[in-house]
Amino acid sequence: MTTMTQSIRRSAIGLGIFAVITGGTIAFTQALTNERIKEQAARAEAKALFEIIPESDHNNDLLRDTLILPASDRLATDGPITVWVARQDDEPVGMIMPATAPDGYSGTIKLLVGIDLEGTVLGVRVIEHKETPGLGDRIETRKSDWVKGFEGRSLGNPAPKEWNVKKNGGVFDQFTGATITPRAVVKAVQTSLVYFRQNQQAIRAQLNSAPSGQRSVVTPGDLTDESLNVEQP
Repeated sequence: MTTMTQSIRRSAIGLGIFAVITGGTIAFTQALTNERIKEQAARAEAKALFEIIPESDHNNDLLRDTLILPASDRLATDGPITVWVARQDDEPVGMIMPATAPDGYSGTIKLLVGIDLEGTVLGVRVIEHKETPGLGDRIETRKSDWVKGFEGRSLGNPAPKEWNVKKNGGVFDQFTGATITPRAVVKAVQTSLVYFRQNQQAIRAQLNSAPSGQRSVVTPGDLTDESLNVEQP
């Protein structure tokens, strides 16, 4: 009995040590993987910023020149919104703001929307999504040029009711076999433009007063988000 008890104890201790080592290895690997994922996401985001507003169109440090805008339920983002400011010789020429389409076919779609000071789209890039490969993933520039169709658009171009896919009476192409994905992106871009238009005066005032390269904040009282009224695509 004593020999059996000792054998059981040794086995239990061995299993315990194995569990600790295995658990530690998994935790270490997960932590290392998470850091790599974050790093890759940051690189993808930076790449998208310079695709929307190329270095030839600004000469400030786009990655460091930011403006903090209050959160908005209509934009479906968590917490305050950090936007990147592009300047040419210290004069603001545009901004890039994050946007979220919560109603993609396979979940949330995250994108960046570049807007000039007049409210015209400079560019749009999708930075994260889970849409179906071969169908909804055509929102990526490496799969198609569809997302570039927003360039030069504004709230008056097209008219509010035409901010939709063609299947629903709009001007934007849908994908064969996939309408929900492009419709969600169109809606998110339009909502971003409405947010900018309703708060254009406060945003422009802050952009003009904040020194280049310095993070500045627009307080909720400066904005008129409660007056947003977007035509739903």
